[in-house]
Amino acid sequence: MTTLADVITVLDRLYDPAWAESWDAVGLVTGDPEQEVRRILFAVDPMRAVVDEAIEGGFDLLVTHHPLLLRGVNSVAATTPKGSVIHDLIRAGVALHVCHTNADNANPGVSDALAAAIGLRDTRPLKAMPDEPMDKVVVFVPVDETQAMIDALAKAGAGQIGDYERAAWSGTGEGTFRPLQGANPTIGSVGDIEVVPERRVEMLLPRRKRRAVVEALVAAHSYEEPAYDIYELAALPSDRGGGRIGVLEVPLPLSAFARLVAESLPRTEHGVRVSGDPDRTIETVAVVGGAGDSEFDRVRAAGVDAYLTADLRHHPATEARAYGDPALVDVAHWASEWPWLADAERLLVEELAARGSTVDTHISTLCTDAWTLRI
Repeated sequence: MTTLADVITVLDRLYDPAWAESWDAVGLVTGDPEQEVRRILFAVDPMRAVVDEAIEGGFDLLVTHHPLLLRGVNSVAATTPKGSVIHDLIRAGVALHVCHTNADNANPGVSDALAAAIGLRDTRPLKAMPDEPMDKVVVFVPVDETQAMIDALAKAGAGQIGDYERAAWSGTGEGTFRPLQGANPTIGSVGDIEVVPERRVEMLLPRRKRRAVVEALVAAHSYEEPAYDIYELAALPSDRGGGRIGVLEVPLPLSAFARLVAESLPRTEHGVRVSGDPDRTIETVAVVGGAGDSEFDRVRAAGVDAYLTADLRHHPATEARAYGDPALVDVAHWASEWPWLADAERLLVEELAARGSTVDTHISTLCTDAWTLRI
C-alpha cells in the first residue's frame, strides 16, 4: 500500500519545502498521512472545477502548483468559497498538497519545463539560489592514525563530493608542544618539548554536520587536546533557483519565436503578446514560469535576446522596452506553468517505482486561466 506519507516524502525530496520563498504556503493542506493513495491528479490551480474533477474522478490526492490558502484566513466555514472547497476535499477523502515556489526553485522545476517546451538547451538559473553552506575541517594527527581519522570523519558526514565519498587531502609535517602540569599526554612527558611527525588532514562537510564531525574528530583522536580548524567556505551559486536562461537550437525571428511559443503551450484566450521588432533574431532566451516582471533587472543584465514570462504589467514592460533589450513575449500565467505538471508526474512516478510503489496519475487539462473571453 502506498500511503500519503510515502508520496509526500518523494515530493519533498523533489521540491524541498526549504526552497520555498519566505512568504509562500507550501505542503500538505488536507489529508491524513496514513491514508492510502492510489490515484493522483496534478493541476496548476486548486479551483472549484479542479477540486470537483478530483472528487468525481475518485482521486485520493490532488497536487497543485498554486496554494489554496496563500494568505492567512480566520475561517474555513463552508459558507466561503475556499472553506467550501476544504470541506468537500475532507468529506471526499481527497488530500491536497502544494508545490509552489519550492517547485519554481527546484532543478528540474517549473521554468525548466517551460524552457524544455520551447526547445531551449544549455539552460542555467536566472536567479540562482546559493548552494548548501559548506565548511572545511583541518585536523593534525599522528601519521599512523591518518586513515582511522579519515574513516571517522567520513562516517560523520565529511568528505562527500558529488558521487565520491571519503574524499580527503593529507600532507606530512611536524607538530610540537610542551605538556604542562596536569596534562596527560598521549606522546611525550610533562615539561618536555615534544616534536611529532603528523599528518594534516583536510575534508569538506556540509555546515549542518559541523557538530557531528567535530564530535567524531575529538572521539577518534588519540591526543588529549587535538588541534583542528574549521573554515567556513565562500557561498557558491547552485543549479537551483528561479527562471532559466538558455539557447534556441536554431535562431529565429521574433515573430517566428512567438509562434513557436504559441504552438508549444496550451491555448488560452490571453494568447501570446509580443513587444519588439518582429524581424529581430532571437537566440538566447530567459524564461520565468508565472509572473516575471520583478526579474527585469536580472534579465537585462543577462544580455538575452528575448524574455518569455507571464503577467507583464504596462509600466514595468514599457520601462524595460525603453532600454531596447530584450524583446518581450508574454503568455497566460496558467499556460506558462502547466508544462511543469508532466515533469512532476513523471518524476514522482519514477521515484515511487524505485521504492516499489505504483500509483495511477493524471494531469488535469482544465484551463483555469482567469480570462475566458477576449474581444
